[in-house]
Amino acid sequence: MKPNTSKQKVIDAASSLFFQKGFHGTSVRDIAERASVNVSLISYYFKGKQGLLEYAVSYYYEAYLKAIEETLLETEQLSALDQLKELISTIIHYKQMHHQFSCFIHRELSLDSVFVREMAVTYLAKENFYVSKAFEAVIRVNKKTDPEERSFLLMQFKGMLTTPYILHNEWKNQVVGQYSHRQFAEKYVKSIHHWIDFAAKEPADKTASS
Repeated sequence: MKPNTSKQKVIDAASSLFFQKGFHGTSVRDIAERASVNVSLISYYFKGKQGLLEYAVSYYYEAYLKAIEETLLETEQLSALDQLKELISTIIHYKQMHHQFSCFIHRELSLDSVFVREMAVTYLAKENFYVSKAFEAVIRVNKKTDPEERSFLLMQFKGMLTTPYILHNEWKNQVVGQYSHRQFAEKYVKSIHHWIDFAAKEPADKTASS
């Protein structure tokens, strides 16, 4: 079956406009003009702007979680540390590949946006489960920390996975074009990997320094 190019054009246009103007600041007419389609086509496919948003969020997260699950399955024979590093690469490359919509979703979630949170809650719970489980497997094996310290490290780790998409203005001059997006993702993944290596190190023996 051939992909529906008109439908994809609408989704791409909406992603761009939601990123630039926000959901409430974007009209159906804006989306139709950007996608070069008739307004009625959006009603036909999505039943309006709200339906389009719901479809786009579902499409984004279902593909995202599928990529995470496939990575975990393909790397299950690796060490916990190597599996986590592969997972980090998958997450950042996916978010960077869908940069504008990633920024839109994270911005709305950071504002505690009800309409996005209610749609994404199931997906977010699943994402949190996978990410937390993979991270904690590394910390439990490689670092003797108390539960409170582990929770702080996990919070920092999750922050690194979302920061480029919440503070995207910090990077806008560095990321232009698909090649640049790939370069940024690769460099940022390496940076998180370095942090993981440091966080996973066994603490120095306190008795040795006393």
